[in-house]
Amino acid sequence: MKIIIIRHGDPDYENDTITEKGKVEVECLRQRMVKENITNVYCSMHGRARHTAQPFLDSLGIKAEYCEWLKEFLQYQVELPYQETTDVCWDILPEYMNTLENIYHPTKWREEDFVKNSTVCDRYDYVIENFDKVLAKHGYVRDGYNYKVENSNHDTLVFVCHFGLTAVLLAHLMNCSPYSIWQHVCTLPTSVTTIYTEERKQGIASFRASSIGDISHLYANDEKPSFAARFCECFTDEERH
Repeated sequence: MKIIIIRHGDPDYENDTITEKGKVEVECLRQRMVKENITNVYCSMHGRARHTAQPFLDSLGIKAEYCEWLKEFLQYQVELPYQETTDVCWDILPEYMNTLENIYHPTKWREEDFVKNSTVCDRYDYVIENFDKVLAKHGYVRDGYNYKVENSNHDTLVFVCHFGLTAVLLAHLMNCSPYSIWQHVCTLPTSVTTIYTEERKQGIASFRASSIGDISHLYANDEKPSFAARFCECFTDEERH
């Protein structure tokens, strides 16, 4: 089985849609996705995700299933000692992360105070539970760190969602802390992450990414990538701090 995770186009967060640049990016994405033999599309209910998926859905003549659990992982705020107000659970300053012994542990990340005193774990579990239900429907049932194969197949499942949510899905498939992905991976607008099952012993599958955050469809059309989700490359830069 093949999983494709797509981040929405350059966002207009205020109006929950995509910008004019985002529309150009989405057209580049459409040209790429029409070449895929897609089995099912699962899409976030946010407008910026729906407007990213619709062009290639229309071209392929297929429909998406819109899922509440694929909404962005933003509303789950955490209290951090270096600021007075709560903040997004995955927007953490690196110097604070360096003080946390278990934040990158595959299970003990849940024990850090700012995590366990929030609703982050509840939402994380809700997302991966629903994700695993989809995978089980397509023949792959979670079994410890791997998946039991009940129906070996070459289905292609597409998930159109958001950066924070993508990190949750990747962390679950890779059996690592979501903070490993949230802090050290950036998937840019319309980026494509591709993951395949590997069934090296019959009946037991694991997932392995062949590409994360690929934006070759933008380069193929001479379209400069958006900056959304990144922070300043150098502190003296004017971009987002």
